[in-house]
Amino acid sequence: MSAPSSRTAGPVRTFKQRFSATRRGARLARLLAAHQLTEWGHPHGAAAYDTVVLVVAELAANAALHGCVPGRDFALFLACDDVRGVIRIEVSDTHPDPPAPTAAAADEEHGRGLALVDALATRWGVTGRIGPGKTVWAECATVADEPRFTRVPPGRDAASAPPRGCSSHAPAHNLVSVPDTDV
Repeated sequence: MSAPSSRTAGPVRTFKQRFSATRRGARLARLLAAHQLTEWGHPHGAAAYDTVVLVVAELAANAALHGCVPGRDFALFLACDDVRGVIRIEVSDTHPDPPAPTAAAADEEHGRGLALVDALATRWGVTGRIGPGKTVWAECATVADEPRFTRVPPGRDAASAPPRGCSSHAPAHNLVSVPDTDV
């Protein structure tokens, strides 16, 4: 594995790195993406951070699990474009087949990764690449963080007074706004 490459010249900042096509490589891709996001000003707990880290985790896991060709690795490329307000994620592997979204049954442990990517990314797709394989890409918005919500367990009441800056009515689906705090 070569040293990570990061470029900050101009309005688009980039990061690229190759990883072994293993579960460990997928985990390292997620961890390095998380570190790079904090370097770019999207701290842990921010909406952009959470979204991008989850999308990277899913795409890297797919590259390691489904895109694995023995003896080959996968590449992660991140580009933070503050002008457009997006972070672009690209994961390239050497397997020629495009990913096939599936509808997982409720009791299955696999098959929801691309559904998560579709739900979280503003757009995503698959492109060819020079040499064997493909690149799966996704773009995630870097909008200012809004209040985060957490589910209130059944049978429990939300706090009697809403947190400062929140309306007195709880949002739909038993969600209440809670301030972000690092504990």
